[in-house]
Amino acid sequence: MDKAQQDALKKAAGIEAAKLVTNGMIAGLGTGSTVRFLVDELGRRVQEEGLQFTGVTTSRRTQEQAEGYGIKIVDVDDVDHIDVTIDGADEVDKNFDGIKGGGAALLWEKIVATNSNKIVWIVDESKVVDTIGAFPLPVEVIPFGAGHVIKKFEAKGYKPVLRLDADGKEVRTDENNFVVDLHLGRIDHPRELAEDLINTVGVVEHGLFLNMVDTVIVGDPNGPRVMTNGNK
Repeated sequence: MDKAQQDALKKAAGIEAAKLVTNGMIAGLGTGSTVRFLVDELGRRVQEEGLQFTGVTTSRRTQEQAEGYGIKIVDVDDVDHIDVTIDGADEVDKNFDGIKGGGAALLWEKIVATNSNKIVWIVDESKVVDTIGAFPLPVEVIPFGAGHVIKKFEAKGYKPVLRLDADGKEVRTDENNFVVDLHLGRIDHPRELAEDLINTVGVVEHGLFLNMVDTVIVGDPNGPRVMTNGNK
């Protein structure tokens, strides 16, 4: 699948998901390439249809894009609930376990998600997999002592790589932390891994989002299709 085809599927999923946001809602807006299409469509609805809703974003990038359309954005601590959060995912499997954090926003994404009444992911079909793990698992770590955390991960066979930008500088999250990507290949026991990671001193959060999502909207060449999590 080339980039143009992939973008078309992402856009279709984003437009479909935008229908879930209605007047008066508080909506969580995620981060990433698919979410950009979602925000574009919500911005169009605000400007052309008079849609009025309040947004809570998972990154400053999304906040800037949304505010550019006149969408009202508030801090997550200024709302007592979030009706629905729509976000992307880097992988999702048949058990509705997923990996997120390719855009280095995993901490904010998880905070917004865990305070949401409903979680919806929008993905193109390439993100739907049998077993998660081919996509490197992002782990957010504080800079102080990050080298020691990486050594611990190496000792456990997690194949950690500190994420760098195009200039060779450490990628920084919106909380000014580092991201370490674990090149695991496949994750057969995600819950045990999640427990191990979050209990590692220096780790702030990991990109395993396990059985959290309610609905996945998949951009498909035949039109967006919906996967519903029956476990929730």
